[in-house]
Amino acid sequence: MTKYAGRTAVVLGEATDIALAIAKRLVEGGAQVVLTARSTEERRRLCAELGSTARIVAPADVSACLGPGGGVDLLFADAVDTVRPLLPRLSDGGAVVLTAPGPPSTAVHALAAELVSRGIRVNAVAPGCIEAPDGNGASLPPMGRLGAAEEVARAAIFLAIDATFTTGVRLPVDGGLSRP
Repeated sequence: MTKYAGRTAVVLGEATDIALAIAKRLVEGGAQVVLTARSTEERRRLCAELGSTARIVAPADVSACLGPGGGVDLLFADAVDTVRPLLPRLSDGGAVVLTAPGPPSTAVHALAAELVSRGIRVNAVAPGCIEAPDGNGASLPPMGRLGAAEEVARAAIFLAIDATFTTGVRLPVDGGLSRP
């Protein structure tokens, strides 16, 4: 599958299960992916899991990994402050997707307003009741089961790729917990 071929994606922040699921889907779809991980051990593990098509680097090495003039089409992160250093490299018409649990963030709206003139969309996924790797989870949401990191990844990639007329939105991926 080459749905994302020709796109460069950067997944910033801790290499959480959600970040890894996002990176896996993008790699499988043919995107060039840069994923950050703090420790050398973690970088080795992720390289083995994602294969040679993904580049796993320390957070401080993202810009060097992209090379001079290297642009980014899709940027996934856990906080607005994390994406700011890469905004000059973000291609016009690109997308930022934040993982923002909790109440709606004014930071998402502010960044969306800041980048709209460049055609860059900024949205957030808000995961809740996601299955923990150690088997411990919260009480069950109305859907009667815990969610999976893969389900959050699909929502994040939808916002980045397919939601082309959507910006400033926070999409709950929580099994119905945030319903009115």
